[in-house]
Amino acid sequence: MRARLLVVALVALLIAGCGHGQTEPPSIAVGARDDAESIVLANLYASALRTYGTAAHVESMTDPLAGLDSGAIAVVPGFTGRLLDTFAPGMKARAPVQVYRAMVSSLPEGVTAGDYTESAEDKPALAVTEATADAWGGRDVLAAVRNCDRLMLGQVAGAPAPQNIGACAAKARQFPDSTALFAALRAGQVNAAWTSTSDVNVPGDAVVLTDRTALIRAENVVPLYRRNELSEMQVLALNEVAGVLDTAALVQMRRQVAEGKDPGQVADGYLAEHPLGATSR
Repeated sequence: MRARLLVVALVALLIAGCGHGQTEPPSIAVGARDDAESIVLANLYASALRTYGTAAHVESMTDPLAGLDSGAIAVVPGFTGRLLDTFAPGMKARAPVQVYRAMVSSLPEGVTAGDYTESAEDKPALAVTEATADAWGGRDVLAAVRNCDRLMLGQVAGAPAPQNIGACAAKARQFPDSTALFAALRAGQVNAAWTSTSDVNVPGDAVVLTDRTALIRAENVVPLYRRNELSEMQVLALNEVAGVLDTAALVQMRRQVAEGKDPGQVADGYLAEHPLGATSR
């Protein structure tokens, strides 16, 4: 009996020892600023990592890129054009592939980029009324350039907007918010309003001009991550977001968060409806 108890005690010690030796891998931190769009994207990439079996969470901070540089966080989602302007201001690239390649080549040592999402963007765009689109004879930015001498631009103060559209100078009158801006557009105080392709505040009666010739710099969704710190499977999880996300979905998720829904639940719900690797796994 005594020998049996000794064996049981030894087995228990072995099991306890094995348990102490097995530690859970740390959760990957995905950085986000405190704006809704950044938080939505960070939660989407964190959800993608969890889909592939990696613990991940979102950390909000004033400067996620600084956190990426210091190693405090491992992944930061962003937009190609803004990132290019951060790391290499003054570059002339405008088309999506050109902007992405220039951005990748400008990244600091130790940081690399995943696949950019061709169908998901948030770049500056011009909104006009139906009457203006008809008068200009087109619904592309080229129509605005052709009517450069008649342009009266408006924008929300502090919102990003190009200083030029091709050869057309784009100085804009400032408004305190989107409501005031689009009220001025309807009243004819301005005939074109700067917005963006995933802005949730564009009213239904506005016409957002397309940009088929890339007169305005591309701003495609892209993840940055610390080089050599993620596994192949984790990088695959980030890259597969590019296959399921588009601008309409980004707008919808931003709208849900603006209505008070939890960003993590919104992201999880989207990937549940649009599973990663559906055709490859």
